[in-house]
Amino acid sequence: MRRGPVVIVGAGLGGLSAAVRLAAAGREVVVVEAGREPGGCCGTGRAGTYRFDVGPSVLTMPGVLADVFGAAGEELRDWVPLRRLDPSYRLIFHDGSRLDVRAGREEMTEQVRALCGPAEAARYERYRRLLDELFAVEWPAFIDADMTRLRALAKPAALLRLAALGGFRRLDRLAARHLTDPRLIRAHTFQSLYVGLSPQRALGLYAVVAHMDTVGGVYFPSHGGMHAIPVAMAALLEKLGATLRYGVRAHRVETDGDGVTGVLLEDGERLPAAHVVVACDRLAARRLLPGRADDWRLRRPRYSPSCLVLHLGLDHEPPGQAHHTVHFGQAWRETFAALSTGRPQPDPSLLITCPDTGGPATLSVLEPAPNLRAADWTRLRPALESRLLTRLTDLGYGDLSGAPRLVLDPPAWAARGHTAGTPFALDHRFSQTGWLRPSGVARRVPGLHFAGMFTAPGVGVPPVLISGRLAAERILGESS
Repeated sequence: MRRGPVVIVGAGLGGLSAAVRLAAAGREVVVVEAGREPGGCCGTGRAGTYRFDVGPSVLTMPGVLADVFGAAGEELRDWVPLRRLDPSYRLIFHDGSRLDVRAGREEMTEQVRALCGPAEAARYERYRRLLDELFAVEWPAFIDADMTRLRALAKPAALLRLAALGGFRRLDRLAARHLTDPRLIRAHTFQSLYVGLSPQRALGLYAVVAHMDTVGGVYFPSHGGMHAIPVAMAALLEKLGATLRYGVRAHRVETDGDGVTGVLLEDGERLPAAHVVVACDRLAARRLLPGRADDWRLRRPRYSPSCLVLHLGLDHEPPGQAHHTVHFGQAWRETFAALSTGRPQPDPSLLITCPDTGGPATLSVLEPAPNLRAADWTRLRPALESRLLTRLTDLGYGDLSGAPRLVLDPPAWAARGHTAGTPFALDHRFSQTGWLRPSGVARRVPGLHFAGMFTAPGVGVPPVLISGRLAAERILGESS
């Protein structure tokens, strides 16, 4: 039994999620964050008077976030009011046709019928039922579950059902088995890039990402953008009596023969601790950890691709623009093949976000790109930035070459603390999924836990929040 203070390294969503649950349970909690504000990957950037969310722009499964506030007896709507986006996405294909993704079954089926015809609409309804079934199997057994022990995978009924549903097929083949219109297949497989893989390499079980987007719906804070989420979580922590310290960098997690004893800060101050949660980039955090905390799963890490993002300040909001728009290129397989070999995509699909944050109008444009381990970015950025601006002009957004802008390329992501220059951490190939992903607990260092994208369940706002909850639950279990 280990009792005493808990120090959490990193005030991103994973660290804040763990901290809220621990503080609500009466534990003494100190959060140390190297940055000047909470958020971590869910942070902000500026270009002149314009402010941008520079992290996730997609919030799905809002119930997971509500559970964080519920653990402290609070209602999410009192801290971060959310609105459901309608459409969740607007998908525009290379031939000019478009599909508005709506969460309601009847509304979405009607959209598919109008685009693809009644026969494909019937096939879509069957595929949607398949997504429901995949989600019902995977969520309780493998996503919302602690994967730190091998026995967590010993769920034969769930695994057999997952196999029967096609979860171990390739994602593109699973979708093509049920859908025939290439546009609809793209609409339900491009989400694999969120987990760092092409639709040709991702397992069918990652169709649940499309379920979260296209069935569960996409949400956005009513005020303040995505950064409003960590700001509200930090404010809740202060209400609970936890200590948050910004501009403070951890130097080393200290241990003795019995496990964790504290955290030494770079300025020499020592914070005593019975438990420590490291909730930052796992590879970068190696410098903090004792050698016996190393994880064999990190011996050959495989990183997700990165992205080039242009955050642009506008003088007015584009009329009729959806919050999220995906412009698909004409090429498909070729673009993923280029990315896998470290080359820029020849005809990339673009994610364009035009958020309503209550402030000046902005536009954010994301193009998938090789990470620093796959490509030399010393000469890539100018050419790709120019190409991207030209593409925006061709798509009807006007000449934005003179607009105030913040550009984030892989070197910029690395400067923000992302190993390999990718904000998407490790990819989700089978050998980096579930129990095979870096563990949320250091077995040989009692009291040392991990949260964030590098551990299970993985990348994305709901999984990161869950990783924090799991870390808190383990700590509370060790203390009881």
